[in-house]
Amino acid sequence: MHRLAVFFSLLLGGASALYSSSSEVVDLTPANFQRDVVNSDEVWVVEFYAPWCGHCQRLVPEYQKAAQALKGVVKVGGVNADDHKSLAQQFGINGFPTIKIFGLDKKKPQDYNGQRTAKAIVDFALNVAKEKVNAQLSGKKSGGGGGGSGSGSSGSGSSDVIELTDSNFEKLVLKSDDMWLVEFFAPWCGHCKNLAPQWEIAASDLKGKVKLGALDATVHSVMASRYGVQGYPTIKFFHKGDVEDYDGGRTASDIVAWATDKAAVNIPPPEVKQLISNAVLDETCKEHPICVVAILPHILDCQSKCRNNYIQMLTRLGDKYKQKMWGWGWAEAMAQSDLEQALDIGGFGYPALAALNAKKMQFALLKGSFSEDGINEFLRDISYGRGRTAPVRGAQLPKLVEMEAWDGKDGALPEEEDIDLSDVELDDFDTKTEL
Repeated sequence: MHRLAVFFSLLLGGASALYSSSSEVVDLTPANFQRDVVNSDEVWVVEFYAPWCGHCQRLVPEYQKAAQALKGVVKVGGVNADDHKSLAQQFGINGFPTIKIFGLDKKKPQDYNGQRTAKAIVDFALNVAKEKVNAQLSGKKSGGGGGGSGSGSSGSGSSDVIELTDSNFEKLVLKSDDMWLVEFFAPWCGHCKNLAPQWEIAASDLKGKVKLGALDATVHSVMASRYGVQGYPTIKFFHKGDVEDYDGGRTASDIVAWATDKAAVNIPPPEVKQLISNAVLDETCKEHPICVVAILPHILDCQSKCRNNYIQMLTRLGDKYKQKMWGWGWAEAMAQSDLEQALDIGGFGYPALAALNAKKMQFALLKGSFSEDGINEFLRDISYGRGRTAPVRGAQLPKLVEMEAWDGKDGALPEEEDIDLSDVELDDFDTKTEL
């Protein structure tokens, strides 16, 4: 019945569109595509179809259902590739129906290769929208511009992807102490184009942890040949002379998870820093998702051996949880009283410990034993999102007292000053008391 309806609609209206003007599927043409899709801030799902295509006709009810479900969240459009061949050619359309998602980078739309059901299309579109929101939350701007015939990741402009060449590869990658994920791509490769926006998002999310680069293997063939690149895209991990094939997924979250695991294996244990200034506090807490803050007993109550045992224990725990990329710091009891008050430390004695989320200004306080097992259990709960939290007093990081770092020595009581009374003349006085 549906096929018959489509047939008559084509007879009456010509091979102009599969979707009526009352449909939530927007009719896209060369006249409105640049303005409405490419230059907009909205995420678009776009189907390139041919009215005579049986698969396109069968997709109509599911596609309209997806458009209705995504109304107000993601735009849904259709391009009659028969009528608008130039637009189809611009995006390399070779078969029908072809669905592309225009998300964060409109120059590099993603191909949709999932099931042709409303639910599958909606789920994919929402994932792209979520990735766009997360990228913008981290400061990345949406990219507008021309069509989808560009090459893989270029590293140009404000991109966090670094453009690699035969001439800079050795200096930037091979002689660097940094960890690198390098994509070897070809500009004409469809899979490379699909990977490009995910690679960009991953590069931004991994900034400061793992560097992401891209090398056009069709131009810079020396490095591609050296590392046996035969297909595109090929991704390899480089770190201090070691080279490893990337075997993860092709979404931004897959890339970030794989690289984070690799980084955790290769990075040293985090330094447990003494909190002696606001600069150190900011570095420890603001630059990490969570910072673990320990308040250790005064040096007179716990001498150098005792204090070092605590710091070594915290370092071991930092090594265990280094994959979390947490910050670790300590302060001497009562040396940073504003910090203790902000984290509600003091009522339970010393040593004490809290886990602080500086972005949310929430903290959790260790109520159990200040031991390796006790802290490990506390941190394990934190890593799983369990445990009770409270707001930081003042809703901001406190001001620290600037001080010198501990010199590593035992503490000593201040010496009492000897008073020399030899030069003091005491007046004679009558010891008799008058009654």
